[in-house]
Amino acid sequence: MKSKFNEKERLFSLDALRGFDMLFIMGLSGWVVSLCGLFPSSGFMDWLASQMEHVKWDGLSHHDTIFPLFLFIAGISFPFSIAKQRAQGKTEKQIFVKVIKRGIVLVLLGMVYNGLFKLDFAGLRCASVLGRIGLAWMLAALLFMRFKQKVLIVVAAVILVGYWLLLWLIPGGSDTYSFEHNLVGAIDRVLLPGRLIYGDNHFDPEGLLSTLPAIVTAMLGMFTGRFVRISSDRMTENKKVLYLFAAAIVFLVAGWLWSYVFPINKMLWSSSFVCVVAAYSLFLFALFYYVTDVKGYRKWTFFFRVVGMNSITIYLAQIIINFSQVSKFFFGGLAGKFPEDWANLINSTGYIVVCWLFLYFLYKKNVFLKV
Repeated sequence: MKSKFNEKERLFSLDALRGFDMLFIMGLSGWVVSLCGLFPSSGFMDWLASQMEHVKWDGLSHHDTIFPLFLFIAGISFPFSIAKQRAQGKTEKQIFVKVIKRGIVLVLLGMVYNGLFKLDFAGLRCASVLGRIGLAWMLAALLFMRFKQKVLIVVAAVILVGYWLLLWLIPGGSDTYSFEHNLVGAIDRVLLPGRLIYGDNHFDPEGLLSTLPAIVTAMLGMFTGRFVRISSDRMTENKKVLYLFAAAIVFLVAGWLWSYVFPINKMLWSSSFVCVVAAYSLFLFALFYYVTDVKGYRKWTFFFRVVGMNSITIYLAQIIINFSQVSKFFFGGLAGKFPEDWANLINSTGYIVVCWLFLYFLYKKNVFLKV
């Protein structure tokens, strides 16, 4: 059976998966918590609500997967992007410069998100989610352009193992992986300018040293993108999906085993965390890829793609535009007619609706923030 997927076209699954991921930032997490509030005696609902917030230190919740999944998806896109640019006749130098510019712009946008225009430079948090995406993706992309696959695999392994050994062998106290005594925080307190976000200027989860394993998250996405681009004459799309699921299992086992000596920890972006979230990312991408690009079922993705095609826009817009007030204007009256738990759910629904309609307006006008 001939695949419906054309390797030259845009992956619908990427935009859909990115939109699914960003929905949790766009209010879906709050909506789930509000829904769970309607069932106060349900153990499952309590567990589900707990998945909508970050764990305090060691461990993993669904909310901890949102950021690395986004970075992983950005990695998948790059082999398609670089192939397109080369086909357009762009030189390696031009692509190189574009990669650098994108990384720098994301770092600057992260600082804007953190309040750059308040001009309080002493209190400005320089580290950011967008900054980490920019730096990790940029460095991974530069490595991807420069080295062959076998070398890149070795580099990724060296980074993960080396990062583990650094935190293990250079202790900052009695517990090398604790919030108080880890090497990541110690380096940031000395070298990272501006304010650190946790513990009275003690620690920042998007700091300098922990960007190293985040590079591997982006690299794993790039490996996935390169794998998916293999011609269907060499490997069927169904076989690709099976290999993606198999890789997810391998990374899950590796991360679980590694966690016994290096805990799964998003704040540290630990090597075991990289493996486990790679498993989650591979599983979701394989699922979306199979349904959307291999089987060709795409109509259902529209809701997600509207979000995914303007993901940076909605991330920044929520800090600039008061969507809560807009939602209250249209849905507040209805919410006021219901008990508190139902009102919370209505308000949460209204917030998502307002944000989505904002993005739909941009979609219809063909306005996309491309970094």
